[in-house]
Amino acid sequence: MLRSVGARKRDISRVFNAETIIVGLAAGVLGVGITYVITYPVNLLIQKFADIPNIANLSPVHAIYLILGSTLLTLIAGVFPSRMAAAKDPVEALRNE
Repeated sequence: MLRSVGARKRDISRVFNAETIIVGLAAGVLGVGITYVITYPVNLLIQKFADIPNIANLSPVHAIYLILGSTLLTLIAGVFPSRMAAAKDPVEALRNE
């Protein structure tokens, strides 16, 4: 659609890459947030059944690594579709629904 209104191939690739970065960042932050929320109940259950205190723990450094890893993986996964979308002819892309 963007190509039909005059966007260059480079612009299409940038839009796709920006979308994949946003999706990866959101997925990483959501995953780390859910992990922090369930850490306390999991620790209580493990301590109740196995008498091991505070076994479930996620350090902030590892949380940042997980977010960066999620973002990087989605960026890598979006490279090929962005190239394919940028290479399409605008007339053919709009003709095929």
